[in-house]
Amino acid sequence: MADGFEQMVDEALTFFAKLDKNNSKDWFEPHKAHYKDAIAAPAGFLANLVAEDIARLTGKPHSPKVFRIYRDVRFSKDKTPLNTHLHVMWSPADKDALAPSWFWGLSPDYFIVGMGVMGLQGDSLTRYRAFVDTWGDRLQGVLDGAEQSINAQISDWGPSPLKRVPKPYSPGHPHGALLKRKALAVSAPMPADWRIQGVLKASVTTIKGLLPVWEMFDKHL
Repeated sequence: MADGFEQMVDEALTFFAKLDKNNSKDWFEPHKAHYKDAIAAPAGFLANLVAEDIARLTGKPHSPKVFRIYRDVRFSKDKTPLNTHLHVMWSPADKDALAPSWFWGLSPDYFIVGMGVMGLQGDSLTRYRAFVDTWGDRLQGVLDGAEQSINAQISDWGPSPLKRVPKPYSPGHPHGALLKRKALAVSAPMPADWRIQGVLKASVTTIKGLLPVWEMFDKHL
């Protein structure tokens, strides 16, 4: 059953389409109040509701965050000031660098839910590689299961993978593609009937489909 958040989705897609053609602070300022009232505020409400469901499903509290529309352009060649997407993240209370987070993304090009670990380096990267080496078969199994059930795919978010399998692992390692990664996030499109289910229920449906991957990370990573 529709829950009202579909209106937020429609407002956001219309807004981002216009912003994409007018990506400037001069255009945004007179439209800021509309963005806050029609998009950011309901997104915050949705984020709080989903946080409760994630805590119920995982048994662990998660803190929601709706990302700002303003881009950080300090180290980017692209100096357009505003994001043309709406992103939400739920971070676990566990501050371990390898505790997986959940995310939700909406733009004119995608509408997804996902989870994973990002920006691995140092000890966390070493732990991740040992995890893949030891549990790679089972990890690949749950990844394949999520792909079959909800069309989940490994996301290209995060640093680019290495070109070669890192030492001390064999170049022919059966899970070399996973070993090359410095982040591992998995995302799935929202169900095609999300308008009928409602955005909240459809989001939770996708989270449930990704839960076996989360459990693999949580238990063994």
